[in-house]
Amino acid sequence: MFSGIVEEAARVTEVSRHDGNVDLRVSCSFADELRIDQSVAHNGVCLTVVALHGDGTYTVTAIQETLDRSNLGDIEAGDEVNLERSMVMNGRLDGHIVQGHVDTTAVCESIEEVEGSRYYKFVYDVDREMAREGYVTVEKGSVTVNGVSLTVCDSRPDSFRVAIIPYTFEHTNFKGIRVGTKVNIEFDIIGKYIARISGI
Repeated sequence: MFSGIVEEAARVTEVSRHDGNVDLRVSCSFADELRIDQSVAHNGVCLTVVALHGDGTYTVTAIQETLDRSNLGDIEAGDEVNLERSMVMNGRLDGHIVQGHVDTTAVCESIEEVEGSRYYKFVYDVDREMAREGYVTVEKGSVTVNGVSLTVCDSRPDSFRVAIIPYTFEHTNFKGIRVGTKVNIEFDIIGKYIARISGI
């Protein structure tokens, strides 16, 4: 369980592909605090630490289904990924409830600078059945983009916008997002449950 509050935009130092899976070796400031089997969200995808290297790096493995559903298959050495360790249950929930289970990807359609902040518009393919089960955005609701908990504005059936303040821009990989960039999306789990219960 996560909250969508990114701890660090960390550098991927090595990408290894084998048997349909991908190993990502990541360099971050808290690598020495991790342990094997610990969960860490990478661009919003919950992955398990499988190796610690003692040099400030660690390795996680993404299976084929994860690669098909997220942007991790496009990651190359040198890219930045947003990291968040699992939530401490006696702490504050500064973002919203994030599972680390990416639902789909979206593409950045536009970026607009407004009074020091930036508005990003993302579009995604709509699956009508999934939409009926709550895989949608709602105005002023929560959505996770590359692991960042954000508030939705201009919600549409196949798109939405989010506002990124300078701090978030500088401390996440939003600073590398351009028009055409593919990002990971996790819709709000509370909305999914409400939609499912309402449809019974």
